[in-house]
Amino acid sequence: MTSVVDVVRAAIAPLTRTRLFRRVLGPALLPPLERFVTWVSRGRVQVSALLVPSLVLHTVGARSGEPRDAPLMYTPDGQGRAIVAGTNFAGARHPAWTSNLIANPDAAITVRGRRMPVRASLVPDDERDAVWARIETQWPGYRNYERSSGRQVRLFRLQPVRESQA
Repeated sequence: MTSVVDVVRAAIAPLTRTRLFRRVLGPALLPPLERFVTWVSRGRVQVSALLVPSLVLHTVGARSGEPRDAPLMYTPDGQGRAIVAGTNFAGARHPAWTSNLIANPDAAITVRGRRMPVRASLVPDDERDAVWARIETQWPGYRNYERSSGRQVRLFRLQPVRESQA
């Protein structure tokens, strides 16, 4: 039986593969809409979560040292781990949050209103094809963002960690 989410996803997925979405609609409309809905719902609802598993990544700015939040799609990777891809709507530059994770891999995520600490690690080159295949079982055609960007998209595995006992 087809769920409402499956029907909506099937209708919207082709739009996300268009140049208009990657260049204009996605980068210009989704981030402010995500921030507003997250603020109104106090972090319990994300627009992107209506289509795919989504989280808010909490990092520290690589240059500024300031807290930064990024709503992202993720792919479950077993044992509570998550995979995130720095596609940046197929833009030529890596998104800032990827540099933040490289500079400081200790971060946190919020999933369905629950915040937890994680440690990020780049997916090794020899695992990239398998990780992309896993991501594309959730969102077919998503690797085309990498192909269209002209760069190797940074893939991260987010591993939950126990909070240190103070």
